[in-house]
Amino acid sequence: MAAPACVWLVFGFSPEEAAGEPGPGPGPGPWRLEAGPEEISRVWPAWSYVVVETGAGLEVRSAGLRRRLPGWAEALPSETHLVLRGAAAAGAWRREAALGTALQGEPDWSRPLPPEPPWSQPLPLLPGGFATPRPPFFTALPAGVRARRLVLGTEHAVALGAAGEVFTWGGGRHGQLGHGLLEAELQPRLVEALAGVPMRAVAAGGWHSASVSEAGDLYMWGWNESGQLALPSKALAEERARDEDTGTGSTKLMPCQEQLAAQEAAFISIQAFPALLDLPQDLEVSTVSCGSRHTAVVTRGGELYTWGWGKYGQLGHGNNISSDQARRVEHLVAQGLRAEEVVCGPWTTYVRVREP
Repeated sequence: MAAPACVWLVFGFSPEEAAGEPGPGPGPGPWRLEAGPEEISRVWPAWSYVVVETGAGLEVRSAGLRRRLPGWAEALPSETHLVLRGAAAAGAWRREAALGTALQGEPDWSRPLPPEPPWSQPLPLLPGGFATPRPPFFTALPAGVRARRLVLGTEHAVALGAAGEVFTWGGGRHGQLGHGLLEAELQPRLVEALAGVPMRAVAAGGWHSASVSEAGDLYMWGWNESGQLALPSKALAEERARDEDTGTGSTKLMPCQEQLAAQEAAFISIQAFPALLDLPQDLEVSTVSCGSRHTAVVTRGGELYTWGWGKYGQLGHGNNISSDQARRVEHLVAQGLRAEEVVCGPWTTYVRVREP
């Protein structure tokens, strides 16, 4: 009897839509990431393209394009550059070169890697620092920060230390650093609110951050404009109020608007300290990923929960509605699919599932 197959399903904005073409699936439902003879093990999505890893190596995919990237082991994509890491070096190519010329010519940046021992930390980490998919492409880390994982937001970075501690730095105007202030930090700074709680995973969205403890608890902080922290969002409440209060032609507050005004104090626009998020049924989290303004987690029971901005169907709930509450993706449950991994692109959610 054959073992259950692992496949990647995708919710949200597609490379075809980025190119102005019809999307790969009907409506906001998921489409399957075509694997071919080799299963896809990892994905690195950008806005208009995605890099995948199969048994045959890396492959870049965009609208109408599939091209092998031989000799490379990991990717860090953006809309300006694609950073690739191999056994001997890392390099950055302009997006147009990566998609159009099979990486012919010299990269915009390259850095050799020491031959021994083989580098095993995932991108963007590199020996002595980390890579970014935009100039200056490499930044040194202080010797006191021993990171085993590092993730990049639009303006900030989050590092997971060797002992499970969390460091953040960069832009802080939306509270995404978790230090209780809205100021930038030039150097990695320990998130003191999480001190003493060992973490196993971190994630960074556009302007929000998340971490998962060894016990499976989820902490979130930063911008909540679209409900991406699963905390009450004024913008989403106003959107719901507009949908419900229509055709009155009156300046008098309608019932839904009155309720909105009464709840004003409960809304959270910026959460500058990490907040412990209670999932339904006190579920424990296995992994977390953040898009530009949405968040997705896989629970230890293999279920996918999403929340935040949903304009392109990236939440996987069969519609284009944003949500400031964690909701289970019922499509996977109905199909008997167990979620194992989730990776968010800016406007997409890639989830690896095991078929029954």
